[in-house]
Amino acid sequence: MMQLQHYLMEAYAFQTAKEGKEYCGDSFYMSVNNNTFLCVLADGLGSGKAAFEASSSVVEYVKENQEMDVNSLIYNSNKLLVNKRGAAVSIMKINLQKRELIYSGVGNIRCYLYTPSGKTTYPLSVTGYLSGRPQTFRTQCFSYEANSRFLLHSDGVSLSNAKSFMQSGRPLDTLANEIKRDYIRKTDDCTCILGSLL
Repeated sequence: MMQLQHYLMEAYAFQTAKEGKEYCGDSFYMSVNNNTFLCVLADGLGSGKAAFEASSSVVEYVKENQEMDVNSLIYNSNKLLVNKRGAAVSIMKINLQKRELIYSGVGNIRCYLYTPSGKTTYPLSVTGYLSGRPQTFRTQCFSYEANSRFLLHSDGVSLSNAKSFMQSGRPLDTLANEIKRDYIRKTDDCTCILGSLL
């Protein structure tokens, strides 16, 4: 389990490979710089080494170009995947001082933002996957309340009632460990990132 701590947030992330596979086809990265939280999750199509190569190329690009805006990052990530396996990708930047979340995604990675007042925001990804083909992207911007929480996961997580789960008030690390223990599909690669925004 990876933990990220900042005076305006905390986050936990973990990853598991499909049962019997040496490589995990998912890749992720998260960091905080200048009070901006950056997170990218890429799920390479299929599983194994080719899926890992596709997803990790996107994550490395985002990691090396953190100053770019979200729309540019996802647009350029698409160009990286010409002649590669392809990947579902979500990129999120959060301005922790303005309490503003910017999100863009392609494919079946799920993203949720939960506020203490009970509102759930579900940023929608466009359908398909990054493959190098010309594509239209949607970048969305949301504001959030203090003490909101977010959840981002690939399709290896099977969490049917995510809203009540995330709004239970239990500590973030407890929730992360519970997802890892009880809500993972062993027949798929899995990555889960959850955070609390102060």
